[in-house]
Order: sequence, then C-alpha cells, then structure tokens
Amino acid sequence: MAPILVTGAAGGSQGGTGRRVAESLLEAGLPVRAFVHSDDARAAELKDLGAEIVLGDLREIQSVTPALQGVRRAYFTYPVTAGMLDAAAVFAAVGQQSGLERVVAVSQLGSDPQAGTPHMRRHWVAEQALDRAGIGAVHLRAAVFFENLRVAIGDTGVLALPLGSPDTVLPLIAGADVAGVGSGVLRTDGPVDPVLWLAGEIMTVGEAAEILGVPYVPVDAGEWARTAIDVYRDEVAVEHLTHLWTMFAAIGSGHELFRVTESIEQFTGRPPITLREFATAG
Repeated sequence: MAPILVTGAAGGSQGGTGRRVAESLLEAGLPVRAFVHSDDARAAELKDLGAEIVLGDLREIQSVTPALQGVRRAYFTYPVTAGMLDAAAVFAAVGQQSGLERVVAVSQLGSDPQAGTPHMRRHWVAEQALDRAGIGAVHLRAAVFFENLRVAIGDTGVLALPLGSPDTVLPLIAGADVAGVGSGVLRTDGPVDPVLWLAGEIMTVGEAAEILGVPYVPVDAGEWARTAIDVYRDEVAVEHLTHLWTMFAAIGSGHELFRVTESIEQFTGRPPITLREFATAG
C-alpha cells in the first residue's frame, strides 16, 4: 500500500492537525510518511508509532520531490507564517508530476479573494494552485480553532482581544475535528466535495470566555498587536489575527458562513467537539 504523506506531522500550538492526522492514520493501520522540519523528540515519537520520517522544508522542491515519491494521497497544512504560498505552489507542481490523486489541504473558513484578512486571501490563492494542478484537492475551510482562544489567554487569566462587544459572534472548531475530517477524507475512496466548510460551534466571545472560565476584556487592535508579538513571535501570525479579530468585531452578530456544518459528523461519525468539552479535557 502506498504511504500517505502527512505534512506538519510534528504538530504545533495552532491546532496540531498534522500530528493528529498522522496518529489517526497509524492507529487505523495505514502507512504514514511524516514530513517534519526537525529531527527532534516529536519526530522520534512518530517513528516509534510506525511512521516513516522525512525531513525537509515544504517551500523547497528538493525536499518535497522525494517526500511525494510513490505517494497517492497527502495531507497539506502550513502554519500561519510566511511561506505558505511558496509551499502550496511547490506541493502543487510536484504533486502533479508525481501522480498525486488526492490532497487534503487546510484552509480558512472565509477563504476568498475579497476576504477580510491578507492570510485568508493567500489561502484562496493557494487553493487555486492546488486545484489547477489536478491532484484531487479537497480544501478544509476551517473556523477559528479553540486552541487560538487558549493561546490568547495564556497565563494572563483573561481573554483580551480586539473583538469589541462581548456579543460579537465567533465561528469555532476543535483542532481535533479538523484533523478528524482530514483523516476521514484520506480514508474515503469515493468522491468528496472539493470544499468542506468546517465549524463546530457558534457563540459569542462573551459566552466563550465564560466557558473557558475567564473574563473577556475588549482591547484596542493596535495595543493587542503590540503585545501579541511577544506571544506569537511571528509578524504574519499577528497580522492575520489582528485583522481576523477586528473583522469579527465589524461583522458583529454573525455571517451566513457562521453555522455548524455537517461535514464533521459525516467524516468522524460523531457530533462536533464543543468548547466546554475542549475546556474540560484540558
């Protein structure tokens, strides 16, 4: 059986979906080729679970070419940082040459050329590159990860964000649900819709803060960005999140995309994880 390539397999603080997908596929007895950036303890753990480890940089064709050799299905995810478009272009080009038949790619709920954040617009461009390569792209357009709220709280004990009113509505999802859908699509032999919108829970930021056991404190966007750089240590991540929070504040009471989607239960076989379940699980 051909290995399934999983990028972002080491995991991270932004949902860690690649790690979850790799573990899920391995548990199902499927061969996994785990693409990681560093040969560290996380890579060693994946190797112990039975994964084949490949090291490299997704932006570099000389890394991606051998990683995709003999692969027919792949999971593509890239952190919110610089280089995502380069990585998508390389993956599309090599995937087309290597005969890739399905790639499940993580995108964002509002991916569109007119989207409210620069990174959402980049995701739309990345989707076009993967689509035009003819490699069976399925885009997971995911809502805000629960994990993002946890990172925003950190050790401060408050959810301080430039979201305006506590009644501002957020579309949310657990990273585990995004990974569950990704793993499910990779295991599905039949046709799959090329775009899957993923949102597991819709609630106000005030309700989310209450569930997480902290007060919500609205802050100025510029002030938030100045302090956020020390947390995220990445200018692209801070740029994206600043635009994202202020976009939600401007939308206020919600949008037509803000709805719980059926795709999660379709591919995981269970209802979406709730924020309360996520918080209780720690």
